[in-house]
Amino acid sequence: MERFIITEDGSHSLFSAKFNQQYHSLQGALDESKHIYINLGLKPVLENASGPVYVFEMGFGTGLNAFLAWKLADSLQKQVFYTTVEAYPVSEDEAALLNYEALTGETDFMELHKSPWGVQNNISPNFVFQKELTTIEEFNSGHIFDVVFYDAFDPRAQPELWTAEIFAKIAAQTKQAGVLVTYSSKGIVKRALRAGGFKVERHKGPGRKTHVLKAIKL
Repeated sequence: MERFIITEDGSHSLFSAKFNQQYHSLQGALDESKHIYINLGLKPVLENASGPVYVFEMGFGTGLNAFLAWKLADSLQKQVFYTTVEAYPVSEDEAALLNYEALTGETDFMELHKSPWGVQNNISPNFVFQKELTTIEEFNSGHIFDVVFYDAFDPRAQPELWTAEIFAKIAAQTKQAGVLVTYSSKGIVKRALRAGGFKVERHKGPGRKTHVLKAIKL
């Protein structure tokens, strides 16, 4: 069962009792998603894209990253194919109470949560969305991705998701010079990314967070 958290920027997050972790930074869920996944990850790729951009998200969670990606695709009139996996989905009832529409001025957030699992859904002319009810270990895609949002729970809670083996699997489905972004800048994460086939860059984090990571597929 999840419980609501109001983060410092006023945006909602949830707490997972199963993993004893919140879904976002307590300093600001919306600020974190915009800073890492949109501004550091997707936006530069999308602005320079001459064709469709393929995005993979590890951890659909509350749907905030996907929501922001969708609205960016619409605003730039660039096509995004977005695939995400989630093993422990948030209920539609809980998702309906999240305040992301009110804070962003955007609409139709619940379309992502109502989208059927395992089905490619044309959410908008610019955003093709597919969510898979599975684990990263079991997931395989026919796509090669341009951008990866890596948003699993903290390595202390899910150490099995931050290994060289997992990142090597992701690298095999990421194009050369493709981008992976994540909030965790721990040493074990940097080492695992490098061993998995990525060049690792450290960037300023949102708010008071010192660093986040951007990794480039070699």
